[in-house]
Amino acid sequence: MPRAPVVCITHGGGPMPVLEPQMGSHGHDALNESLRTRVREILRLGTSEAPRAIVVITPHWRPDYPTVTMVDKPPICYDFEPSHPPAAWDIQYEAPGSSEVANLVYDAFSAADLKTGKDFERGFDHGVFIPFIFISPSGEVPLISVSISSSSDPDLYTRMGQALIKLREDNIAVVGSGFASYHNVPMMRKLYFADPASAEMTEWRNKVTDFNRALADIVTTADPEERAKRLQKWRELPFAYDVHPDNEDEHILPLFVSSGAADNSKGEFFSDPFGGVEVYTFYWSE
Repeated sequence: MPRAPVVCITHGGGPMPVLEPQMGSHGHDALNESLRTRVREILRLGTSEAPRAIVVITPHWRPDYPTVTMVDKPPICYDFEPSHPPAAWDIQYEAPGSSEVANLVYDAFSAADLKTGKDFERGFDHGVFIPFIFISPSGEVPLISVSISSSSDPDLYTRMGQALIKLREDNIAVVGSGFASYHNVPMMRKLYFADPASAEMTEWRNKVTDFNRALADIVTTADPEERAKRLQKWRELPFAYDVHPDNEDEHILPLFVSSGAADNSKGEFFSDPFGGVEVYTFYWSE
């Protein structure tokens, strides 16, 4: 059996991928459909080669150092903003965890000399359960949540991913959940209300496009050492500080874990329209 795949998804805005269709809005339709179809297919879910478990790196959990959930029956962590619709707290999702696989993740990190924690209470935050409502609605595969950390060093996250390579050989897939294409919250909110033809929005789309193209060129680099070396300098990419401000870099960090876990698997990407721009999903499979 080939090694399990690696994906870095765009998880959408808070609870809105689930709520918008109920509200008659369609801003997340393309993203939702890709999660429901393309990402599910990449992960081989519903086939004889489905992964035995999926390790999910979430940007919405940022302790001092990477931490792994050890919960076999994870609850939902409703980590939404108070401004979100009340219906967000009614969203339900069930999927098993796996303390067995979680310990494999912990051991892999520890063997790589990465300071790592265990959490015996935390459930699925919205970086996990919202996209997996579409990817795996029946919860047929155990999910193991892994945090990022207080560090922004790409090398740390690359090393985390590299530590997971051997788990892929045991048919454990890796999903980085985030928003690698851009995560500038004030601009995201403007995109919902501003005139898409305005000069400001046109300039913003051009910035995101230039950043995405430069990032995709790096992420699809075949040699894993060269890819890691180039990702180390991602802040030098065009408009990097516009699309990921200093205080909002957490949504690109899962990409570095995914890239590290990818090893020498073939890197590819596709895009979906969201808020007037294209957002990218990166994946590696064999």
